Parts: sequence; structure tokens; C-alpha cells
Amino acid sequence: MKKVIFEGNTLDVIRYLPEDVRQRSGYEIDRIQRNLEPVDWKPFPAIGPGVREIRIKINGQYRIIYMTKFENKVHVLHVFKKKTQKTRHTDINIAKSRFNDVIRRYK
Repeated sequence: MKKVIFEGNTLDVIRYLPEDVRQRSGYEIDRIQRNLEPVDWKPFPAIGPGVREIRIKINGQYRIIYMTKFENKVHVLHVFKKKTQKTRHTDINIAKSRFNDVIRRYK
């Protein structure tokens, strides 16, 4: 089973999500830990190679951006509520910055 590393404040963000979204987030992360695909996901190469986005549609749109590139670990890079159809540059930049931090740690 893969170990989960919550980058930045991602664990705190998940803790403050609505209960049903929080439970679904845990379910999706557990699937990744067990080498299963999330129920609804897509690649997010604009952030970095191997980065994916979990899409949760419960009373709005929520996203979990993660990567599983290193040492049997899941790095949760960013968690947010999506308010528009296009992902905000702020959210992309946060995820990119955390992606780069993870890459630097493994060099």
C-alpha cells in the first residue's frame, strides 16, 4: 500500500471539506494507495509529468491534484473547490510549486 504525503496545507483543506466530499476524498485516495484508478480522473500535464486530477462532483466541483511518481508514495499536491469551468491560474500555480518542491526533494 502506498504511503500518502500531503503537501502544503492539503490535509487541512480536506479536513474542512463538507463531510460527504471529505469521505469521497478519502475513498479516492485509498484507491490510489491500493494501485487502483480513481473513479473520475484525468491527467494534468500542465502541472508536470505524471500529475493527475481527481474530480469529485458532490454539491459542486472539487479537485484533488496528485502524483505517484516516487518511491511508492502518493503526493497530494493541491485540493480545492472549483468555482468556474476552467481551473484558475492560482490553483495551477500552487500545484506546480508543490510539484517542483517534490521533484527537488528526490534529486
